[in-house]
Amino acid sequence: MLYAMSSYPIFLVVIAITLTLEVSAGKSGLVTCGSVLKLRNIDYNVRLHSHDVKYGKGSTQQSVTAIEQMEDVNSHWIIKAPTKKLCPRGEPIKCGDIVRLEHLSTSKNLHSHHFQSPLSGYQEVSAFGTHGDGDSGDHWTILCDGNVWERDDEVMLRHVDTSVYLSVSGEQYGQPISGQMEVVGTPRAMASQWKAAEGLYVHTSDFNPKESILSHSHTEL
Repeated sequence: MLYAMSSYPIFLVVIAITLTLEVSAGKSGLVTCGSVLKLRNIDYNVRLHSHDVKYGKGSTQQSVTAIEQMEDVNSHWIIKAPTKKLCPRGEPIKCGDIVRLEHLSTSKNLHSHHFQSPLSGYQEVSAFGTHGDGDSGDHWTILCDGNVWERDDEVMLRHVDTSVYLSVSGEQYGQPISGQMEVVGTPRAMASQWKAAEGLYVHTSDFNPKESILSHSHTEL
């Protein structure tokens, strides 16, 4: 059971306009600190997603799902350093780095903990924190081949506290988010390959991704 969502912030309307200018991340380049991106699950071809809808059981925190739609504004995540640490904007993310993923529209972090997921019974994945501040449950290790995370790479995200892999279970929700797929943590890699999709990729040290999406009309790739 999921509780109904509240009204969306007005700035999401502005973000929706800029989405028509996004281009695919399938070109050469790196994923960098401060970049805003969507993550596409390879097995199910769905994008990591969140919204102001809480789980009706388990942690009752904000739910995290996966959706097929490319254009949904609630699928943007900001790449950040671990809690209470900083990384220079535009610095490449290395394979093995620990990162946070902050949900752009609600400012909560991709999170996991020892609660069961509502549909499949794997480990729950939620969105947690206030204005980007959370705890160690927000930390994910980027697993990829090579030295740095390139946009064409298929990567896995392993939860630091519990060692589960960010995965899609294949189960689908009913109302109020009918058709969205369950995102979970699994003890072994299964449907756990992700790829950087549409986004705004940062190459300067003085870039604020939220301000840029609201005030600029181009996407840098």
